[in-house]
Amino acid sequence: MIKIVLFGPPGAGKGTQATILKEKYDLMHLSTGDIFRYHMKNDTPLGKEAKSYIENGQLVPDEVTVGMLKDEVNKQKEANGFIFDGFPRTEMQAEALDNFLANKGEEINAMIALEVSDETLVKRLLERGKTSGRKDDANEEVIRKRIKVYHDETAIVKSFYQKQSKYYGVNGEGSIEEITARLSDVIDQL
Repeated sequence: MIKIVLFGPPGAGKGTQATILKEKYDLMHLSTGDIFRYHMKNDTPLGKEAKSYIENGQLVPDEVTVGMLKDEVNKQKEANGFIFDGFPRTEMQAEALDNFLANKGEEINAMIALEVSDETLVKRLLERGKTSGRKDDANEEVIRKRIKVYHDETAIVKSFYQKQSKYYGVNGEGSIEEITARLSDVIDQL
């Protein structure tokens, strides 16, 4: 069973690539963003709590995110593997994921990071904001704050996986097909 952390800043293309890779490799795609949006749309207690953080460009607290992901993984008993999209975002989340999987006799195979320039990210997110209806994609100030939060708080997770020799950086600029080919080259070597 393959378990991949697909990593990168907001707008790097994680969701797009995860959708393609889940079909190609028959994996379950677990996107914290999608899960949070589901809860927000349905006005659940988790959704209300997550919304207050997300709309201000902040990260949802670790304990909320970790608990939610554990529940999702445990629901997918027949899965051939997972693509974690948007998780882990902190070292605490990475450690919690490692411990959770170790208790099941499993582990993360790789963290694959889409590397994209900040200006390309802003451009992509503003474009997505025109069609997605997501408030956090329509405001350049909020977008830049999200990117800064990623660099300041989330990018440190990279070193967690580098220490385990599980980190792979992939150029996330170019066509969707070019990026998919680069990601597939890494996955095929695992």
